[in-house]
Amino acid sequence: MRRAIAIVALSAGVVLLGAAPAQAHSFLVSSVPAEGSTLTELPETFEVRMNEDLLDLVGDGTGFGIRIVDSMGRYYGDGTLTIAGDTLSTPAALGAAGEYTLVYQVVSADGHPVSDEFTFEWAPPAGFTPSEGTDAPPGESGQTPEPVVESAAPLDLGPVLWIGGAILAVLIAVGVTLLVVRPRK
Repeated sequence: MRRAIAIVALSAGVVLLGAAPAQAHSFLVSSVPAEGSTLTELPETFEVRMNEDLLDLVGDGTGFGIRIVDSMGRYYGDGTLTIAGDTLSTPAALGAAGEYTLVYQVVSADGHPVSDEFTFEWAPPAGFTPSEGTDAPPGESGQTPEPVVESAAPLDLGPVLWIGGAILAVLIAVGVTLLVVRPRK
């Protein structure tokens, strides 16, 4: 009996050691503007680019967002989002010169939300006409913009297949072990 238990434990250990490591959530690769940078020209869009495609299963942008907030707590932009592969973007709008915070949230390919924030400086060129900004974030002041989804990320079944394969391998190892150690008639 001890021999059977040892064989089962050894088989399970070999199978589990061969399993793939857990996948980490998405992480920020680049952004416009870059964290801690000073903008002197208004870009066409503000964007965050992640290390893997984003997951928008429903196609309505649920769980995604970019907010631009100045040091006085005013929000800029209309809240329109574009989800394209590994990038989330929104049309750029800023007010007067100063420090701004970009806050974002995306949904990783593994289905987990990832959010963060960073600051940047805005030093507009001469003649720039600042946006007014709003006291409430876009979407909370009555308007709810529709996201533009350019491409949906495919469903990643890799972890499910690894787990299923590991379970199947353990069951096979247990079955073989029981056949080998059963008493002979």
